[in-house]
Order: sequence, then structure tokens, then C-alpha cells
Amino acid sequence: MGQTERQETAGNNDLSGVKAELAARSAALDARAPYTRASELAPDIDAIRAIAHRNGLDPAVTVAHFLGAALSRGEHGALVHSWLSVLSDAVVSERQDVEACDTFAAACSVRLAG
Repeated sequence: MGQTERQETAGNNDLSGVKAELAARSAALDARAPYTRASELAPDIDAIRAIAHRNGLDPAVTVAHFLGAALSRGEHGALVHSWLSVLSDAVVSERQDVEACDTFAAACSVRLAG
């Protein structure tokens, strides 16, 4: 294996760890959400957004922004579960391009209108 291939593999392993951490954080939020006020979830969503941003997980950043806005409007319960489901999908997405962000933004917009 050449040096470039080793670097790419190391980068993928690092990103896998970040994705695993974000997935765990999202799952923990999902478990807490039915029993927690939206305002108490917001800092955790901000942390997920910041970690995703630092690591170039742009679809997760997009969804975290939408989810933060939903929480600020007072959404709770099953609605938050639905948002966290989209966030989980965005975290594990293999695509990190503009089109992927647009796709996740569209899914969030449907939830806003729904």
C-alpha cells in the first residue's frame, strides 16, 4: 500500500470514528427527547453541528441547522424523533457534496411543511 493510500485509509478511519460518535450522540438525544424540553436539547444539537462542521460532514451540518430551528420553535416528542432520524441518516451518509446537502435540506423542508 502506497503512502497516499495509507493516508486515505487513515482519514477514513478517523471519519468513521467521528461518524460513530455523532451517531451515538444522536441516539442518546433520541432516547432523552420524549422526556426533555426542547431548550435542553439545543446545546447537544449545537455540539453535533460543530463536530460535523469541523469534520466536513456537511449534510449533518445542514440537518442540525434545521433541527435547531425546529427546537427553537418548540417542536418536541415524535416530531423531534423524526428530525433525529434524518440527522442520523445524514451522519452516516457517504456523500458529502452539495447535492447531498440539498437532498437532506429538501427532506427537512418536507418535515417543516408536514
